[in-house]
Amino acid sequence: MIRGIDHLVIACGDPDAAAAELESALGITATGGGRHAGRGSRNRIVWLADGSYLELIGIEDAELAGRSPVGAAAVRALEEHGGGLATYALREDDIETAAAALGAIGDFGPVQHGTRTRDDGEVVEWWTAFPSGDLAPDATPFLIHHASTGAEWGADAMAARAAFRHLIGSPVGLARLDIATADPPTVAATVHAQLGIDFWAVADLAVADVGPHVIRLVPTREMPVPAVVTLTAEIDAPATAVLLGMRFDVARAEVPSSVSEPA
Repeated sequence: MIRGIDHLVIACGDPDAAAAELESALGITATGGGRHAGRGSRNRIVWLADGSYLELIGIEDAELAGRSPVGAAAVRALEEHGGGLATYALREDDIETAAAALGAIGDFGPVQHGTRTRDDGEVVEWWTAFPSGDLAPDATPFLIHHASTGAEWGADAMAARAAFRHLIGSPVGLARLDIATADPPTVAATVHAQLGIDFWAVADLAVADVGPHVIRLVPTREMPVPAVVTLTAEIDAPATAVLLGMRFDVARAEVPSSVSEPA
């Protein structure tokens, strides 16, 4: 079962500088991250209260990074646009079953195991399944399932994430992802065919509710930036900033609690 957006992969030249830029512009704090051993990349992570997160990914070895779908998407985003949204992931509870079913119709590959070593030495684990074709912001997203243990995905970590007050003065959650594309109906039809996500038309938009999150495919002519991320915070000081090749809007709204892991 897809439970919502898991994370946004945002390519940047320097994850530490990108994290500082986000904090300075919006008061959103990155508190996690590490290196992807053998994959040529490293990241900083902005944990959000609803269980999603922003991954600020930097490339240390483009050839090595290009061997993995996410690394290749980040390399393309940096080479073609100087960075920005490279792709995004949806959280899938039963990724083995989902990947097998999707693979049977030729749209997804087998489940892959991934790890990242934190600065404190803890190894974080996850499993992913990728669609056929290159990853891109306006292409079908990939699926991910995290090992629900340790300092990032254990029960205590999820509770701390839900309660964490960013520099802006409140927990922060993800509400909506807007993606610019030349042909929203065609992209929506492809994502529906590959993942079963239902979109509906609102004027020229294609809109889908995915768990607690909203995904909108917007005609390129109507968006001044390739992607817009709408965040929520429990404050009376809405904020907006264009940085990292995209726009971030922070609006006042109730911040949902973490999406709990299945029993």
